[in-house]
Amino acid sequence: MNDFKEKINGKKILVTGGAGFIGSNLCEELLNLGATVACLDNFSTGKRENLEAIKNNPDFILIEGDIRDLVTCKKACESQDFVLHEAALGSVPRSIHDPITTNDVNVSGFLNMLVAARDSGVQRFVYAASSSTYGDSETLPKVEDQIGKPLSPYAITKYVNELYADVFKRTYGFNTIGLRYFNVFGRKQNPDGAYAAVIPKFVMQLMNHKSPVINGGGEYSRDFTYIDNVILMNLLALTSENEAAQNEVYNTAFGERTTLNDLVKYLKEYLSEFDPEIANVEVIYGDYRKGDVPHSLASIDKAKNLLDYNPRFSMEDGLKEAVKWYWENLR
Repeated sequence: MNDFKEKINGKKILVTGGAGFIGSNLCEELLNLGATVACLDNFSTGKRENLEAIKNNPDFILIEGDIRDLVTCKKACESQDFVLHEAALGSVPRSIHDPITTNDVNVSGFLNMLVAARDSGVQRFVYAASSSTYGDSETLPKVEDQIGKPLSPYAITKYVNELYADVFKRTYGFNTIGLRYFNVFGRKQNPDGAYAAVIPKFVMQLMNHKSPVINGGGEYSRDFTYIDNVILMNLLALTSENEAAQNEVYNTAFGERTTLNDLVKYLKEYLSEFDPEIANVEVIYGDYRKGDVPHSLASIDKAKNLLDYNPRFSMEDGLKEAVKWYWENLR
């Protein structure tokens, strides 16, 4: 990603949620490109080990704090050129279990960050939006300006983020770009806990010769998106000089869908290269999960046209990389 070095080198960039899966990968890449990086995280879901490789880098600053506190947000935004806002409480099931906390973090925290970034003169604010915003829309592929009704408290919060971002442009002239992430996976994604994402969870189960549990019949499908494609989109959003690309929301995905049944098939195939016994692990089918969208597939035409996005990893290529990382680091 050397193309970005000239535009990123020497910039001061705040990454909220920088100890999380996506945030920590962004921090590493930005440091590689010569930026001074500040990470704001309260470690509610982020992990210190995600920062192990960069914690002693002289261009890295760790700010322990919560985006629900406006004073903390304002201090973190001081003298920053750009903000990558990744901090959020993810997970549809978590939001159904505890909608109030999800709203506090994802809506009030987001608004705090918008205000703090605006008041500090931040040049560009790129934030993590979500494919959950498409809700009950059955249209495939998902196109940015055609959404349905949200199906979970989490989805509501991420849609409200987009509405606030739009209002801040109209009212204050403050520039934002939203990236609707589609089922991101890859190195450093947490496999543990009740709200773990499906790929690391299944990988860990298979490595331990335990049967993965698929919700429903396994024919639900997702546009699984490798972390390096997401990093690329964030860098494009930060550095794009195309005026038409500003104050927009973009699907951030590969643009193909994979069923859960096919996902498990690929995982067993790739993991069997390390441990042949994994090929024999049985799959268990459970109940459908509340709030789940049956199918998800992104159109990435808008990102291609306005941001020159060209994803570098297919789902299968990314899955091979991810499996290798999990085998080497978490076995």
